[in-house]
Amino acid sequence: MKAPQIFSFFSGIGFLDLGFEKAGFVSAFVNEFDPDFLHAYQYARKQMHIQPPLYGYLQGSAESVLTGKDANNFKKIFSAAQKSGSPIGFIGGPPCPDFSVGGKNRGKTGSNGRLTQVYADIICQYKPDFFVFENVKGLWRTKIHRAFYEEIKKQFESNGYVLFERLINALEYGAPQDRERIILIGFNKKSKILKNLPKEMPWNSQILFTREQVKKQAWPDTESPKKDRTAPKGIIKSLTVQYWFDKNRVLSHPNQAHCFTPRSALGKFKTIPEGDVAKKSFKRLHRWRYSPTAAYGNNEVHIHPYEARRISAAEALAIQSLPKEFVLPPDMSLSDMFKTIGNGVPYKAAYGIAKTILEFINYKYEDNSGKHRKSNK
Repeated sequence: MKAPQIFSFFSGIGFLDLGFEKAGFVSAFVNEFDPDFLHAYQYARKQMHIQPPLYGYLQGSAESVLTGKDANNFKKIFSAAQKSGSPIGFIGGPPCPDFSVGGKNRGKTGSNGRLTQVYADIICQYKPDFFVFENVKGLWRTKIHRAFYEEIKKQFESNGYVLFERLINALEYGAPQDRERIILIGFNKKSKILKNLPKEMPWNSQILFTREQVKKQAWPDTESPKKDRTAPKGIIKSLTVQYWFDKNRVLSHPNQAHCFTPRSALGKFKTIPEGDVAKKSFKRLHRWRYSPTAAYGNNEVHIHPYEARRISAAEALAIQSLPKEFVLPPDMSLSDMFKTIGNGVPYKAAYGIAKTILEFINYKYEDNSGKHRKSNK
């Protein structure tokens, strides 16, 4: 089997894509509406020496590949990808504020919520070999949104897809962040490439820490902020904020200088205890705990564990478990940086999901000689 190719929609700056690329998938096509986000996507990959997608980028609405001006060209691209003999997958997480408990909550009729239907329609029109759909837990847990989610699933099933779903937490995959997301994966039953698939998705194969393991740790409580504080015993150190700050060498990272400067809130920053994340805003991270969900919009402010400032873009990238080589362009606005960082899928989770899919389809990597060099089984 040739390496699976991915068509990415609602790509942002590409955290989900990067996880799939690093796992062994080939990037074929990237779609992002916001030109600044797409520029950052391209910039970051250039710094990491990652090849551009085989069929290029589309800056614009995803709707345009259905009936819009880009539909004919996309059909040609998708047809060429199919002729390559590789399994083709669509991956994406449509904008989620309309389903988020703390967001707009407008549901499927919201300006962002309707894009979930758009993504489903794209999948059902082109019928790739598999797809990945990612969204906030509110779509899965909230009654009114869950009804829409079930409608989408029925649409997929009626178009020949067998579905697997799981409410994941980024902590399970080793990211230092308490972030739950619903992951829905579908495989085309009529695919000539994907045959004799198992009946169960091996979700647990890439899980590093169970939720029970994480809960049982002796995580420290709130403390007065101070610079020197050693790691306590009885914790999973690799899930802590400080571990990732050190791992990513944030102090020397190119995006460390990108940080909102406190003004009127400076005095407040000095008084909030380390680890006090109970409020919606002004959450002070604890260096020896994991971060709450990385959400930096809607007045959500995350404060450095002991310094009187907001966290930097480099520190936010570390919390999203990005490799230290991932860098955003210096001319990108702070608002755009933090918005797109907060919107992204934690890299470690994306990588784990990608590896799970490879194991499920029993994909075997090949070296340049065509010989199998390792297997996922």
